[in-house]
Amino acid sequence: MPQSATPPSPFGAVPAGPAAAAAAAGAPLPVRPSERFAARTAGMTASEIRALFAVASRPEVVSLAGGMPNLAALPLDALAAEVADLVARDGQVALQYGSAQGVPALREQICEVMALEGIRADPDDVVVTVGSQMALDLITRIYCDPGDVVLAEGPSYVGALGSFAAYQARVVHVAMDEHGLVPELLRDALRSLAAEGITPKFLYTIPNFHNPAGVTLAVERRAEVLEICATHGVAVVEDNPYGLLGFSGRIYPALRSLDRDVVYLGSFSKTFASGLRVGWALVPPAVRDRLVLAAESAALCPPSFTQMIVSRYLGAHDWRSQIKTYTEAYRDRRDAMLEALEAHMPEGCTWNVPDGGFYVWLSVPEGVDTKAMLPRAVTGRVAYASGTGFYADGFGSRQLRLSYCYPTPERITEGVRRLAGVLEAELDVVRTFGSPARPALGTGPQAPSPHTP
Repeated sequence: MPQSATPPSPFGAVPAGPAAAAAAAGAPLPVRPSERFAARTAGMTASEIRALFAVASRPEVVSLAGGMPNLAALPLDALAAEVADLVARDGQVALQYGSAQGVPALREQICEVMALEGIRADPDDVVVTVGSQMALDLITRIYCDPGDVVLAEGPSYVGALGSFAAYQARVVHVAMDEHGLVPELLRDALRSLAAEGITPKFLYTIPNFHNPAGVTLAVERRAEVLEICATHGVAVVEDNPYGLLGFSGRIYPALRSLDRDVVYLGSFSKTFASGLRVGWALVPPAVRDRLVLAAESAALCPPSFTQMIVSRYLGAHDWRSQIKTYTEAYRDRRDAMLEALEAHMPEGCTWNVPDGGFYVWLSVPEGVDTKAMLPRAVTGRVAYASGTGFYADGFGSRQLRLSYCYPTPERITEGVRRLAGVLEAELDVVRTFGSPARPALGTGPQAPSPHTP
């Protein structure tokens, strides 16, 4: 007698579960209780850039995709001694729960850092967070209901777009040129929304050395942007992780220095160490209490240990000189990328010349889709970030972001050479067979790329 696939139960027939019963009856399978997700999770999708990391980290691939800081210049021996002393002397405090608003000493030091950008701040208005991404997520949570509108530059930071989508906010992009956000286009967007009876909750902007576009908002436009938003009753959220990383040594005045109602987000990820995940929000007093409550519900409190490491670093080390060292290294890498682009990119490509930060924004000739090309680039052992990941509305297929912050100048040169070869092959296909048909939406507004070789 053939063996039964499932031994009989000694207790008689075992009732089938609801899924098995439904399958036997030909009915649709029921949703598992553990999969009855909130409707807002439908907007939570994997970032195109994050999805690249596993591939881009392979040693044979030159990654020009991720925005990882280069930590080679950090004084690791001195920091190791500081960490050991922190545990020995203050371990009972550093390893304990702390305040949801952050370590008071660090909040005072953060005010000193922001003073370099003209900001006069009270430590009581600073809320320390687990990276500025947490601050941005919490700000979106306390401002946005499902369906609310947020204005953002086009293109915009992918992490911000993820938070806006998670809270079901609708993003309306405002285009930039080589001088940053265009005030007249901001006016046009607000007028158009007002005609629909819509007032956006806030404008999200990265004024300095923009991620991903690499441009900086012109100083003469800053007060105008603030005036436009104030006239239309729109709050301003200023995200400024790169502000101290200007290659000319110039530090631009923060929007917050011009208007105390601006919500300012800062981070030590680009100027010290990203792995410590210490950021902050400087907010008006009316916002602070709600932000602290949101932070408590999300994380109870930011880690005291990492905050105290940052505080010791700021107190005992020449952090201004360390930022200068970082900046010089990034400038050398920027120069290597620009030289390689000039030498290797095919005709029809344009790019910006950033004066700080981590990124070059490249536009490719008509007919090339940078998202579709990416797998072929990885096969060619180079990675970049497709422009479509930086728009909420499908734009950006003719753009891509190149990061020069992490690879050595030699690797950057080789990576651009490989990318140029992939792009040349793509253009050969376009010239031979024509460009594939795609919706007009697919190319999007032209992001700033003033440099034409």
